[in-house]
Amino acid sequence: MKRYFAAAILFALFTGEAGARPYQEMFPDRSDFSDAEKPLLEKLDFQQGAIKLPAAKATLNVPQGFYYLNPTDTKTVLVDIWGNPPQAAEGTMGMIFPAKYAPTDIEAWGSVVQYSADGYVSDADAATTNYDELLQNIKDSIRENNVEREKQGFQKIVLIGWASTPHYDKSAHAMHWARDLLFGDDMQAPHTLNYSVRTLGRQGVFEFDFVAGLNQLKEIEAVIPTVTTLVQFDTGMAYTDYVEGDKIAAYGMAGMIAAGAGAKIAAKVGLLALAAVFLKKAGILIVVVAGGALRFAKGLFTRNKTPTA
Repeated sequence: MKRYFAAAILFALFTGEAGARPYQEMFPDRSDFSDAEKPLLEKLDFQQGAIKLPAAKATLNVPQGFYYLNPTDTKTVLVDIWGNPPQAAEGTMGMIFPAKYAPTDIEAWGSVVQYSADGYVSDADAATTNYDELLQNIKDSIRENNVEREKQGFQKIVLIGWASTPHYDKSAHAMHWARDLLFGDDMQAPHTLNYSVRTLGRQGVFEFDFVAGLNQLKEIEAVIPTVTTLVQFDTGMAYTDYVEGDKIAAYGMAGMIAAGAGAKIAAKVGLLALAAVFLKKAGILIVVVAGGALRFAKGLFTRNKTPTA
């Protein structure tokens, strides 16, 4: 019996749920939360440490400088706190946030966590891709897509350029890049940052998509080296564990970036704007680019053919 309890304690220590704590413990020095914020924060379990994600065959190791929210809590943030439609929170594996911010803070930003089991993505084209040409192709495709967006009542999207040029960290097998976006016709409106990190595994890609404003670029760039090392794939599932015969993704690095600007992510993350209840970020668009590059991306998906599952 003693052994049973000892094993249970060890299990609790090394799982994400065991590290869950209420906001009062996560932010012990804060006494400025409003009566509107408190009921929402009370719904959340702030987690740190090893977060097991079986669907991705990986563990997310969340250090003290960050915290993790599970998919249910992520929906509370995206929908109830940040005012998104419910479908914006579908299919996520949670979110990570810098520990210095509560989700209700005006400065708060976070990264939606997802996983795509598309197969092994070759990094052979990482050093040879012309990213300026890729950017122009994505711009053109977004511009074409705006016609349909505006018919559906959405603001058009203007891709201003790279906020951070695509960079491949070969040692971490992680690609990251950022886009500078503008929504609508007002060229003086606040710009939106769409920062993406992709960590490659043997059977798929771990995805981090940051929800932030362009003015937070430097702050996010500072944590990217940490983010690229958060994922620990299960034994045998790391990128270097690839063996001939494994499923190959239907795209390379350029296709992954183009797809990251397309409908796949937009459908899940949606138009992110805060609910009026807080009025702290009212009117500020925090958006992951919708539509746009999917058709162009399909043209890049010809390097390999994904075997039928």
